[in-house]
Amino acid sequence: MKIRIFAILSLIAGSFAMASCIDKEATDDVLLSKDKTAIEEYLVANTIVNVKEFYDETSGLRIIWQEVSDSGMGVTSGDTLKVDYTGKLLSNKVFDTSIKQVAIDGGIFSSSKVYTPLDFPVGFNLLIPGFEFGVGQMEQGDKATVFIPSRYAYGQQGTNGVVPIPSNAPIMFELNLIVVTQGPQQ
Repeated sequence: MKIRIFAILSLIAGSFAMASCIDKEATDDVLLSKDKTAIEEYLVANTIVNVKEFYDETSGLRIIWQEVSDSGMGVTSGDTLKVDYTGKLLSNKVFDTSIKQVAIDGGIFSSSKVYTPLDFPVGFNLLIPGFEFGVGQMEQGDKATVFIPSRYAYGQQGTNGVVPIPSNAPIMFELNLIVVTQGPQQ
């Protein structure tokens, strides 16, 4: 009897696993569509200075520049970037920032955190894909807001930070690309 129950439970579990594999692409498409709609609704409800815009229909990634520097210092893989950033949920709740006053105003200030621009090499997948993609489209001196669907942010896992990011939540980052230091030329 125990063997038969185990076999039935295994069969049921296998069926659920198979169904989830079959529906994963459809589920991802539904989530992406939901994220795109949420971002569009945010943009309709909120005024953002827009001097230049980029939108990729396939990924749903959107970049809206508030300032364009025309510095000519674009970003390539291997460059080291210095970026001030503020990460927000689409409710405008700040979940992370490199700017002390923004952390204080957003109610997330921590005396143990050093508030300085993020300094990182781009192209090594050290950050979420949407952040790297967004900053990669900018030039030194640009300021832009990047809207990121959940699959290019924190996905199904979300985060458990001071301000948790729910699973499958689209987010945005306000970015100020301060310095581009060229990496080795390939």
